Amino acid sequence: MKQPVILLAEDDENLSFVVADQLEQEGFKVVQASDGASALEAYKAHAPDLCLVDVMMPRMDGFTLAKNIRAHDELVPILFLTARSMEEDRLRGFEIGGDDYITKPFSVPELTHRIRVFLRRTILMPRDAEKFTIGTLTFDPQNYQLEGGGHTSQLTEMEAQLLQLLAENSNRLVKREDILIAIWGENDYFKGRSLDVFISRLRKYLKADSNLEIKNHHGVGFTLLDRNAS
Repeated sequence: MKQPVILLAEDDENLSFVVADQLEQEGFKVVQASDGASALEAYKAHAPDLCLVDVMMPRMDGFTLAKNIRAHDELVPILFLTARSMEEDRLRGFEIGGDDYITKPFSVPELTHRIRVFLRRTILMPRDAEKFTIGTLTFDPQNYQLEGGGHTSQLTEMEAQLLQLLAENSNRLVKREDILIAIWGENDYFKGRSLDVFISRLRKYLKADSNLEIKNHHGVGFTLLDRNAS
């Protein structure tokens, strides 16, 4: 098994040193960058398996960095490191394509746990390669692709995880708390708001089949309605 590569984009030298040192002790290879511009170059040079991105950095902020990374790769997990607790900032990060947030100050064991959760879904644990249909669309969960109407949409990992969960329970209500625990590992307010962002993105992908709809049961959960099966 290859050594996972982590890109750590953090302008606080002391924090970056401590985090990198402890992650390396856990068996990760860490590529450090102290600003957004150099982090983007490091990303292109090292093709990391996961990116830890500080939101506030010189030369290029974390949101812009994440947007540039997503332009090259829709799949690599991006975790934001932030001292901010503003809901708007978190939602902006998810809209750009970030996968999770960890708020400073944080414990490195907590960070390590979250990293392992994401890597387990990607390089550390093989995924089921079987494709299946959602209405008239073909969903490839291994490669995070949704095909239909002569177009292939490339999903992020979290989008694919959410779509697969809803599709496997097609025409059945899936509770919000069950979704949050299954995908994010916890049920809290900010993760709930991020779920709403991901649902909105999935709705755009599913427009390729007018018989598909994600119905919101307010405060309860969601149902992927497939009228093709009616």
